[in-house]
Amino acid sequence: MNTTQHFDADVAIIGYGPSGLAAALCLGHYGIRTIALERDQAIYPRARAVTVNDWTMRCFQSLGLDEELARTMDPTVALRWITHEGHQITRMDFPPSRLGRHPTSYAIYQPAMEEVLRRANERHAEHVDVRYGVEVTDVVQDSEGVTVTSRDLGTGATRTVRARYVLACDGGGSTTRERLGIQLIGETREVKWVVIDARVKRWWPDRHILTFWSDKQRPVVDIALAQGNHRWEFPLAPHESEDDFKTHEQLWKLLSSLGVTQDDVEIHQHAFYRHHIRHAERWREGRVFLVGDAGHLMPPWAGSGMQSGVRDAFNIAWKLREVLRGRLPETLLDTYQAEREPNVAFYTGVAIQLGRIIQQQLSDEEMAAMAPKPGEPPPEPPLLWNPWYDAGWFRGTTAPDSAVGKMIPQPRVADARGRLCWLDELLGDGFVLLGDGVNPRTELTAEEQAAWDALGARHLCVLAPEQQGHGSDDMVDLDGTLLAWMRRHGTRVMAVRPDRFVAAADRSGMALPEAGTP
Repeated sequence: MNTTQHFDADVAIIGYGPSGLAAALCLGHYGIRTIALERDQAIYPRARAVTVNDWTMRCFQSLGLDEELARTMDPTVALRWITHEGHQITRMDFPPSRLGRHPTSYAIYQPAMEEVLRRANERHAEHVDVRYGVEVTDVVQDSEGVTVTSRDLGTGATRTVRARYVLACDGGGSTTRERLGIQLIGETREVKWVVIDARVKRWWPDRHILTFWSDKQRPVVDIALAQGNHRWEFPLAPHESEDDFKTHEQLWKLLSSLGVTQDDVEIHQHAFYRHHIRHAERWREGRVFLVGDAGHLMPPWAGSGMQSGVRDAFNIAWKLREVLRGRLPETLLDTYQAEREPNVAFYTGVAIQLGRIIQQQLSDEEMAAMAPKPGEPPPEPPLLWNPWYDAGWFRGTTAPDSAVGKMIPQPRVADARGRLCWLDELLGDGFVLLGDGVNPRTELTAEEQAAWDALGARHLCVLAPEQQGHGSDDMVDLDGTLLAWMRRHGTRVMAVRPDRFVAAADRSGMALPEAGTP
């Protein structure tokens, strides 16, 4: 890497919404010099996203922000699909999380969530410079870095930022993506929806259960947001337009069809939107990476649009850290799309299928296939599946019976001195090798050991509570969750990445994965 050039930052972030915020928080946490550029001074007032799950909360736990965020959220009890006649088609209750101390799902109020994240990032002021009220007008890159030109919206003054890498977090209408000549592939649905946000005045039956009113003509999303807010989403009929729902009086016609009255809520605001099913043809152009909505857009049914952007940010951030520190080759960054794109496609597919249920578009055969077989428990819904990646920075196969590519569970553990905590608190934010009753060092070749040592990896022997400890490298799995998981996947020793996905396991070899090999 050429050190003779002047760089204002290692990473420039274009856009400071949820994806840009998450990226800035990660990079600031890692001590990486970052400049974020954002048009708007204030947080966007409308709550677009409605939920976060335990995977997303685990990401924020790695930054020490999960508890602060949780205080702005409400646990989600269940989802249900019912008809306007009151017939329940199906219901999904949320089980306890396997990923940590938080519920499987939370209802959020996005402006409150972003406020917490913005305040938290102020603690990284030494490393992260956030510049509001500026519009990016050009992005030019060369073999060493990227020059980002912006215009101050107040003064009109032009300024440039020189960075080694750029994260384009500027939303679905990303001008950065357009400047790079990257096509957005897919479709935008014709049906327009009206979103009604309201403040709750009194409780009504089962308000806390996320409800999808399933109907061919007027399916409705009915969801409790956090902090006493509630939202409904109604599709407009072919003969209806935005002019038919400009005023609160007109909106009450929709709410009253569900039995909601002015005694129940006060309408706060409303907006119109269409569903997008689109993805960028590529997520990387040289030193610029598309993150969040700039790279992919999905329908809202799975509640995974904003969350996917946050996960994008965490994925690219730790990889940038390793490359900028010179510990892994620059080709590691090629695994960003290899890992994230199939995962986003999976959640997009789930969202589309949920939308078909809500709009009663499934055939009788498809509905029958969803029903549990007699005497068998219902299959676990895809939304509750544990996180995994199909390909990327991994050694060996990511087959269903392999630990490689999967996120490990997060039980309560104890360190060698008896301190009880959650697993991630003990693992830290680097690489960790875990052994089932053995110190991983004893199971590695000298070459493997040297490679993991170069990454600063820690080594921990995972013990059952009834076993005798041997020293400072011990960790006790208090309820046996982690040990059972390792054994179920035939794993005695495994290497865990900073994002808690298994990079390598002894079944397929403990050598360092080859960066840039999907």
